[in-house]
Amino acid sequence: MNKISVIIPIYNTTEFLDDCIGSVSEQTYRNLEILLINDGSDEECTKKIISLAKNDERIEVHHLSRRKGVGCARNYGLEIATGQYIYFLDSDDYISKETLQELVENIGDYELISGQIEEINKEPSEVGNSKTEIVVDKDKTRQFNNKSVLHRLISKAFIDKYQLRFNEDVRCYSDLAFVVPLMINITKAPQLLGCIYFKRFRNDPISNPSLMQSDMGKIIIDFITIYNQLRDKYQQNDEAQSFLDKQFLNLYRNEIIGYASIRKFSQVEFDQLRSAVSKLDKKQLAKMPLMIRSELKQLIKGKQNLFSKLLKVHVNLGLLRRGYRSRTKMYLQLYRSLFTKMPMKENYVVFESFLGKNYSDSPKYIYEYMQKYCPEYKFVWIYADQRREIPGNPKQVKRFSFAYYYYLGRSKYWVSNSRLPKHLNKRKGNIYIQTWHGTPLKKLVFDMKDVYSANPNYKKDFYEQSRRWDYLVSANQYSSDIFRRAFKYSKPMLEYGYPRNDIMYAENRDQIAKSIKAKLGIPAGKRVILYAPTWRDDEYYGAGKYKFSLKLDLERMRNELGEDYVVILRMHYFIADNLDIGDYSGFAFNFSKYDDIADLYLISDILITDYSSVFFDYANLRRPILFFTYDLEKYRDTLRGFYIDIEREVPGPLLKTSGDVINAIKNIEKIEEEYRGKYKAFTERFCSWEKGVASEQIVKHVFGPKK
Repeated sequence: MNKISVIIPIYNTTEFLDDCIGSVSEQTYRNLEILLINDGSDEECTKKIISLAKNDERIEVHHLSRRKGVGCARNYGLEIATGQYIYFLDSDDYISKETLQELVENIGDYELISGQIEEINKEPSEVGNSKTEIVVDKDKTRQFNNKSVLHRLISKAFIDKYQLRFNEDVRCYSDLAFVVPLMINITKAPQLLGCIYFKRFRNDPISNPSLMQSDMGKIIIDFITIYNQLRDKYQQNDEAQSFLDKQFLNLYRNEIIGYASIRKFSQVEFDQLRSAVSKLDKKQLAKMPLMIRSELKQLIKGKQNLFSKLLKVHVNLGLLRRGYRSRTKMYLQLYRSLFTKMPMKENYVVFESFLGKNYSDSPKYIYEYMQKYCPEYKFVWIYADQRREIPGNPKQVKRFSFAYYYYLGRSKYWVSNSRLPKHLNKRKGNIYIQTWHGTPLKKLVFDMKDVYSANPNYKKDFYEQSRRWDYLVSANQYSSDIFRRAFKYSKPMLEYGYPRNDIMYAENRDQIAKSIKAKLGIPAGKRVILYAPTWRDDEYYGAGKYKFSLKLDLERMRNELGEDYVVILRMHYFIADNLDIGDYSGFAFNFSKYDDIADLYLISDILITDYSSVFFDYANLRRPILFFTYDLEKYRDTLRGFYIDIEREVPGPLLKTSGDVINAIKNIEKIEEEYRGKYKAFTERFCSWEKGVASEQIVKHVFGPKK
């Protein structure tokens, strides 16, 4: 049985090592040599490597004296490998149990065999390879368009014969120095379909980036460096030259044009790029569009300023072309090139709540305070689907419309409780107040280990969007501490409580509640249960659109509680499902689309929630809270994790079934007495900043005192 040497370079990937190394140790093909090359990892990662090595006698650990890069680490592995075959695995990826067995059984007389790579951004899941099929592409170069050695079983004798090694001068694209001579010297490039390698898409490119999530300028220069070296080395090999030229032109179209249109290369970098372009085959250049040929012509001449100007024209023409096909893209181009260049409207304030879906939350209460006490300001509200009845009759603009981009481009102040789109570049002098939308229970952004949402770029996008915030509203010290860390936020905090909670301290709140109850048609004399759950990160239709399955047994609740109670359902604004509760008319009311949840707090007698932050706000009323946590273990241990010990610190019982919920409601006075001490401690920690004047304090802080 031939031995396979599995070479795994490691640099600070502690959180992924169990999955990666475990997947190799569990291979059905047992004759393995597992070489862990520690490329100067920190102490935590080094300890993890040593610990895992104790679990499998086939594992060898080799420590490099300092970080030298993945190319050097792989070369070191090749020098010490004793197997007949070599297999490279990245330390944040993993493979199925049968992967190596399938590859070695199908390699036959080939010099190498490749499998399929699947990009993932979730926890490992074993995918059964029910059927594998070997295919041989007539154009073997297509097998190497990913410029990677990953998921290829390669003959060690072949590697030694052609002295294949990785480039050690660059961090990115070091594989190319290995891939090009591999490609031109093999006779065929077979691929085993159905044999899967799971490549993890790092969802934290800010704190823990992969190589290809590095700065784009560094990635481009690394490619140009290796391209120049290999183009010179293989100038007599047409196959190598053609492959390299295609890779260069792909990078030029996809990355260099956009990057170089907004950032100027240093003279050394420009000279490297110029050298690379001068090597391109003229036949390949002739196939390029006229615009690209014109740019590259000026580049070859060394005219950097003219080259940069042509790139800007190229990018803007592309945006305009797309704009004619998409009205929104045209508006965006106007925002960037016109509206943000016009004089700023110093007294204009733009408000948005929950992506324009509501007139609610802290932006609403800041607006209503300003509308009453700051008449010198002009106000604009963003709506998503339909206009709202808003006191003071402010200008209302539809999200992503011409007016939306116009007013955002010209107004000095933005007030929002969720992230504005990342394509909205802030202009100089613009002030952005981020009110946020709740005290955090669930782990946030950079405190999350993995992201289970529909957007694998969540952390990167969040980081870029939050750099625009000038102020961030916080309801308590607990939140301030978390926001600083989890958002990597260092600008001023507005620590006055949430404006949206001011209404709960209003002197006439009982009168307000009575009026709301009548407006909503809630039967007189009935007590109100408010059910307000959150969404589940792993249950979604697409980015920002989440599924929800109602687990609360409304039929049983109506039968046992219907004489005294009604139920109001309030789903999270991310949830796309429309709940059908037509069978429970008169007992259950779906107010998920009702603008302001604070109104629903006021009219309710009991709150049922799960992991939503609503209970932090609701606690300001000092009314009973029940926690329907039917999937606690999954949510706590896998999806998000919590900042507080939910089983010890929340001011109400954790209930697993609808029966538990019903029994708790029947015995609500007993529940209140049982949790009185916890409730008091909870409000002291999380509600002590709330005085009913947060809107006033924030406006005075940002806009100055009343005139």
